[in-house]
Amino acid sequence: MDVSVILTTFNQPEALEKVLWGYAVQTDPTFEIVIADDGSGPDTEALIERMRKEAGLDLRHVWHEDRGFRKTEILNRAILAASGAYLLFSDGDCVPRDDFVQRHRTLANPSRFLSGGYLKLSEELSGGVTVEDIRSQRAFDRAWLKRRGWRPGRRGLRLSRSAPRAPTLDALSPTRPTWNGHNASVWKETILEVNGFDLDMGYGGLDRALGERLENLGVRGLQIRHRAPCLHLHHPRPYRSPEVVRRNREIRHRIRRNREVRARSGITEMLELDGQGEGLHE
Repeated sequence: MDVSVILTTFNQPEALEKVLWGYAVQTDPTFEIVIADDGSGPDTEALIERMRKEAGLDLRHVWHEDRGFRKTEILNRAILAASGAYLLFSDGDCVPRDDFVQRHRTLANPSRFLSGGYLKLSEELSGGVTVEDIRSQRAFDRAWLKRRGWRPGRRGLRLSRSAPRAPTLDALSPTRPTWNGHNASVWKETILEVNGFDLDMGYGGLDRALGERLENLGVRGLQIRHRAPCLHLHHPRPYRSPEVVRRNREIRHRIRRNREVRARSGITEMLELDGQGEGLHE
């Protein structure tokens, strides 16, 4: 099957470069990357062009003008631009281990979505991880990270490369498998069936809302956090608004209460408005 990796980004070219090098060393190289760019400046566009040449990645840049937090809209546009039948979603600040795409592809199931997680790095450690650390994969070595001050506790087990052990750890995980925008995958036709992401939602719960609509459709989550890890690079969140988070909670409550499947304002509604607004830019 054809796989499209969809990465969200906004004015983080330094982090995005590290992430893209993580995809450049994947054991499964047969995928495209669609960068869902919520209005970054020219530095990001220049980085993407450079990475096409240096890393040989199949990159598509889907961008719209910066008019505030419009992550759900740019995600929907990236979904439409993706050529793959299977979509893997992550963020431009989440560095994948070298078997990340391979694990998602191998575990893909028509009746499930895959629910991975991330391991947060401190601000100091995030800045200290270099491109060469990622290309060599020492950035995913627990001992190497601990020597640099990382204290993950039991979460460090997620970096184990023991093939038999990882599925058992996932099965024993007390964490419920949810749709996580930094590490989740599902078939494109399934995303289209639920009408993509809800344009009415801002930061805080927009990914979970999509997962809850998938569950209402009958597509359940499968826990893979020990089989497909990624490292989350530190960044501030100045766009977080308590009022938006509260409104998002109300929308999610309505989705669960009414067993809603399709986003009320999603891909279909976005396309209907495209004649009055800006179109798709690559």
